[in-house]
Amino acid sequence: VCLSGIIHHLFGLHHLACCCLERHPPFCVARHWFNMLSRVARSAVSTASAQRAVLSAVAVAPQQCNGRRAAGSFAKMAYNQSAKMLPKMSETERTALGCGTVGFDRDLFAGTPSLKSLLRTYQPKLTDEERAFFDNEVNELCAMIDDHSVSENKDFSAETWAYMRERGFFGMKIPKEWGGKGFSTQAVSMVLAKLGSRSFDANATVAVPNSLGPAELLVRYGTSQQQKYFLPLLADGTLIPCFGLTGPHSGSDATSLIGSSGVVERDPKTGELGVRASFNKRYITLAPVAGVVGIGLDVQDPNDLLKGVGTPGFSVALLERGHPGLVMGPRHMPLNAAFMNGTVTGEDVWIPMDSILGGQKTCGLGWKMFVECLAEGRGVSLPAGAVAAGKTSVAAVGAYARIRKQFKVPIAEFGGIQEAMARITSQTLICAAGADLMNSIVDNHEAPMVISSIMKQSTTARGRQIATDAMDILAGAGISRGQDNFMANPYMNMPVAITVEGANIMTRSFQIIGQGLTRCHPHVLDMLTSLQDGKTPENVDKFERGLKNMVSHFTSNFGRSILGGLKAAVSVRFRPASSYASSSTDKLVAHHEAQLARLAANFAVVADLALFLGGRLKFEELLMGRLADAMGALYLGYAVLHHQVRNQSVAGLEAVTEHAMLTLEYEAQEALRGAAENFPSPVGLFGRTLSNIACAPLGGLTRPYRPPGDALTKRVSELATKPSAVRDLFAADVYVPPEEGQRVGDLVRIMPLCVQADELTVELRRSKREPTASEADFLQFVEQLRDDMIQVNTFEKLGFVENTKGHTRAALAQTEEWLADQPASKAPKAKASA
Repeated sequence: VCLSGIIHHLFGLHHLACCCLERHPPFCVARHWFNMLSRVARSAVSTASAQRAVLSAVAVAPQQCNGRRAAGSFAKMAYNQSAKMLPKMSETERTALGCGTVGFDRDLFAGTPSLKSLLRTYQPKLTDEERAFFDNEVNELCAMIDDHSVSENKDFSAETWAYMRERGFFGMKIPKEWGGKGFSTQAVSMVLAKLGSRSFDANATVAVPNSLGPAELLVRYGTSQQQKYFLPLLADGTLIPCFGLTGPHSGSDATSLIGSSGVVERDPKTGELGVRASFNKRYITLAPVAGVVGIGLDVQDPNDLLKGVGTPGFSVALLERGHPGLVMGPRHMPLNAAFMNGTVTGEDVWIPMDSILGGQKTCGLGWKMFVECLAEGRGVSLPAGAVAAGKTSVAAVGAYARIRKQFKVPIAEFGGIQEAMARITSQTLICAAGADLMNSIVDNHEAPMVISSIMKQSTTARGRQIATDAMDILAGAGISRGQDNFMANPYMNMPVAITVEGANIMTRSFQIIGQGLTRCHPHVLDMLTSLQDGKTPENVDKFERGLKNMVSHFTSNFGRSILGGLKAAVSVRFRPASSYASSSTDKLVAHHEAQLARLAANFAVVADLALFLGGRLKFEELLMGRLADAMGALYLGYAVLHHQVRNQSVAGLEAVTEHAMLTLEYEAQEALRGAAENFPSPVGLFGRTLSNIACAPLGGLTRPYRPPGDALTKRVSELATKPSAVRDLFAADVYVPPEEGQRVGDLVRIMPLCVQADELTVELRRSKREPTASEADFLQFVEQLRDDMIQVNTFEKLGFVENTKGHTRAALAQTEEWLADQPASKAPKAKASA
């Protein structure tokens, strides 16, 4: 269906539009692109002809604008109109746009991501030193932790605290010259994931010093004096750090710093320059035990005492515990978590200028410091927790599903269990692959703010789904607390990860696309700065160049979207469901890379159309949320393919990769469909029509992606619930206690025996024979193991009150009292035994 025909029939404006455009030369550019799009759509059956149509349109655009005067007039008109639509950016927004780096996220907005480039640039790996630490110190720390006791006591033992501090767990990211480990981001992520497989609280406790410690800030921005004093003490664990940003009135809008401000003053006694500050911080992880805190403050300089050295605004102060006026200690209780979290407050606290992180010259640069280091916490530490939940679920819940029987059949053979188990395995691969790629990007000295936001929002949401599915499979064993329950704490604490460092709702519906469109789009930032910097001939020219590039960018992605949709309608619909198993890794990857390339072009088109909303886009959070879903699925899709190529020797992994890719492609398709069908006013019908033409030129035929089928679901579940290389791949990074009596380790070791026993039982049934004496002993032994593995913990007494000496449960005491008050005639009579 050609574009001109659609416009003619849907709008009835084809003739009228052309007539109006003829009368108004300034709009000849719009007329030209209107006609050009029609030619592209008509020639969409041929890649070459579509490209020629676009290129010829670009080439003749100036001639059809009646020369330079008309083009200049149009550029000025467009500049003026855009300047009116665009709201003035705050200083925070301006700073945010200049922070971090762009790379693969820019490729996604350009509609031209490249798997080849990812494979060439990013290769996650560990050094020998990092591997030794992972295999030894991390395992030893995990062995020291009893997660149930930690949860009950709401603290680690003194021995555990000492081990974490002395063995450098809090200084993994501090360079060796300051006494730290100097580990890579990949190493830190893997350490956090293994700790998380043992204890969510251990993961959270070790994560903070290795992200926003503020060791990372000191390494990058601290004065030499600050570095010499603080970094060695942080590296050897003498000082435990924390970072105070969030306040009662500044949650997701943390940088507003409401309630935390200071004024530059001189000490009346010494004449020393400093800041008189008051602050009220909450939700600060490690604050109750921290020895030093980095505090975000809104510093004002009404008397111009800074004299041009530094500027007013967001600044970070470094204060040690015991600093006059600083109050640290009261704890919050985040759900059932035991990690230290509390408040940091102060009233009229004197802060010498030497205590401002980086000194006076960095006053006002706190937001830049914070944003550029935030990638570590958001994009690495929190996803590591989701990876931990996923890998633990594959290893232990997968084993439990094979061990546990109902109706004399392992529950792993039930369709509902298979559906949940396949989803766990697939989502674990997605989270792990995304984490590996993100870690490599950071290790490549990049700070991708948008990708880190995607990782935080998407992996923690998927981690919550993993935990929910795991609890559904474990059922009674999942809800009964005790030492043998390894999923209750991850299930209860996953909402904490979703909430911290930017709530997922805000991150998804505002930050990813709001920042991505301006920071990562290949042309928007130049146009935006030209508008914000005021109308000058240079800025108008800069805007005009950007506008031309935008038009070219849109039309090329529009054409590729149509062509990609037509190809997908054929390649996807006629591809056998089992082709992943019979084709090589190269063919598997090539097929899904083609689908991602098509969806990336779709995303780029819809994102460009969103720009027509101008400043109103800020308030269209439903649209931005759907675009964030699509972008997240694209990034994670490329990460999964990146992972598959690097691990193609793992037998069976191609099935999990297929399941994950079908899931992500469907997510992206539906997110873009939702964006197209709900395009808000004033773009409205225009946006909906062009989005649907680009994303689905033949309607439903060109929306071919579907969730994974039943056969693939069963195969992936089987890989997770029977011995396989896939299970081994995921379980390799999970802490599996070597001693008996530890539930996760017992499940992992016993599951192969149960599979062997089930196979023997089937063989006996088919051959219609009785087991030999040794076979009978083996079957009885395995049945006893099964029985042990499905038991749950019980307690004679629970809670502080019950454990009080002499306590009797209130209901029992009442029953005895009420029975004693009954008349003898109504007293119950003992029944004679048979």
